[in-house]
Amino acid sequence: MNIMTFREISPKISINEMKELGKLSGQTLKHKEERDNELNAIINGEDDRLLLVIGPCSSDNEEAVLEYARRLAKLQEEVKDKIFIVMRVYTAKPRTNGDGYKGLIHQPDSKGNPSLINGIKAVRELHYKVITETGLTTADEMLYPENLPLIDDLVSYHAIGARSVENQQHRFVASGIDAPTGMKNPTSGNLNVMFNGIYAAQHAQNFLFNYAEVETEGNPLAHAILRGGVNEYGKNIPNYYTENLLDAIKIYEKMHLKNPFIMIDTNHNNSGKQYLEQIRIVRQILINREWNEKIKKYVRGFMIESYLEEGRQDEPLVFGKSITDPCLGWDNTKELIYEIYKKEAK
Repeated sequence: MNIMTFREISPKISINEMKELGKLSGQTLKHKEERDNELNAIINGEDDRLLLVIGPCSSDNEEAVLEYARRLAKLQEEVKDKIFIVMRVYTAKPRTNGDGYKGLIHQPDSKGNPSLINGIKAVRELHYKVITETGLTTADEMLYPENLPLIDDLVSYHAIGARSVENQQHRFVASGIDAPTGMKNPTSGNLNVMFNGIYAAQHAQNFLFNYAEVETEGNPLAHAILRGGVNEYGKNIPNYYTENLLDAIKIYEKMHLKNPFIMIDTNHNNSGKQYLEQIRIVRQILINREWNEKIKKYVRGFMIESYLEEGRQDEPLVFGKSITDPCLGWDNTKELIYEIYKKEAK
């Protein structure tokens, strides 16, 4: 007889009850829907503004995240005719070996013990506060597909990470998301893996989800995020150079995928986690867009890791400084957004 080793340590979660926490309504709901329509238009090419998905690597501290959001919202207002900003509010972090800080959903207090019930509440509250207090809409990583129904009404942009993009459940669940869903290339850098994931996400699927058989219509807003890779010797292999972009565009055209859109993740293996390199990478992409019409048509977004203070720390001692990957600080972030704006306004 097989004995399951799973031990329930909380009551069953009611999705409906959880969604009553931080529920949008009235003018705030209307505002989110309007921004979501603008975001969709950017992905499908009806709106030629650049998309900027930017914010902390991990949203570990509500007060710091909201302070960042307030500053970012003011900048969005200044550059809104050329740049559309969605704020990274990443609340679940993949860990290579399972150790380390796993995000707000695991630890609502980054110094405390795991508490996923309180973590889910904290996640909904944080997304809700960013939207209602600043007017920005938010992005999060779909690390756990089964958690999607707990936040899908609040999150405007979903990302599927390098370690998840090969997973069939992530691909199939993405096919049922009614929102832009960026799919990263895997850590190997293999573009075919990512594009097969996009293909699966854009097509109708039939599978088990939340203990029921479901069918989806496909998500035409699923698209590519290039984040670099690492080879078998542990060396970073960036994929934001001209030839990399043209290779990705060729695959898009060969596969006849809907709404071709490429976002460049300026950190991770593209920067080698040298956070200041993000500035140079953005500059290079802007030059490529200016010189090559095909790149300008396809490459229309940046994903940037940025927080109040630059760099990273092991323990949450400095307010607004990352405890996961190193980030640009606010001053550099502001100048970079102005730089993008001036380039696009030419």
